[in-house]
Amino acid sequence: TAMPGLLLGDEAPNFEADTTQGRIRFHEFLGDSWGILFSHPRDFTPVCTTELGQAAKLASEFSKRNVKMIALSIDSVEDHLSWSKVQGMGRPQEPYLHQRPRACRTGDAKIQNRNSKEACTDTPSSGAAQKLAQAQMFLSVQLTGPGNKTYKVFVFGPDKKLKLSILYPATTGRNFDEILRVVDSLQLTAYKKVATPVNWKPGDSVMVIPSLPDDEAKKLFPKGIFTKDLPSGKKYLRYTPQP
Repeated sequence: TAMPGLLLGDEAPNFEADTTQGRIRFHEFLGDSWGILFSHPRDFTPVCTTELGQAAKLASEFSKRNVKMIALSIDSVEDHLSWSKVQGMGRPQEPYLHQRPRACRTGDAKIQNRNSKEACTDTPSSGAAQKLAQAQMFLSVQLTGPGNKTYKVFVFGPDKKLKLSILYPATTGRNFDEILRVVDSLQLTAYKKVATPVNWKPGDSVMVIPSLPDDEAKKLFPKGIFTKDLPSGKKYLRYTPQP
């Protein structure tokens, strides 16, 4: 039986975990930040190693966007510490990322935060185990066994609600440039009445949302609004410079 997943707009459960920076409650960890939670099947997987290296390289970019990263995987403390010694995978250079990842056993999972320190729980009490099980369920990932063939990415807003989820096969590494791009889109569209079109990048023109009347749009977007000609003659593709 498949475990239930988290749907867009759902609030993340406020699970608890002991980390190398102390015990966290997920909501308190996020605070007023955006958050990215991504899963790994286990340590020493080739694709995940390159992903963690890229996450370290881009950590300052996520920090600029007020985004905290946290990741979940399995394996022992010794494995996590050995994994952190892998060379040539984009080890963090910024001072706040300079420390090597450190980890401890969660029972079935470990959590890694944006400072590249592995968060984890020791053998949990029954209450802690229940919280951990809740976290595993909400991630909708089987952390052990041969059936775990996917990587997941979840983006949460400051309201602790799920804004985006992406599911990757284990053979395809996650594109962190794309994750940055969608964070830029999510943050822009959360606060402005716009949408981002296909292949949008920061600085490109954006689209005025359909529910906004023309007269209101002109007031909101003083840089001007332009439409694209369509065979139908309809003027619903309304663009404006990025506000």
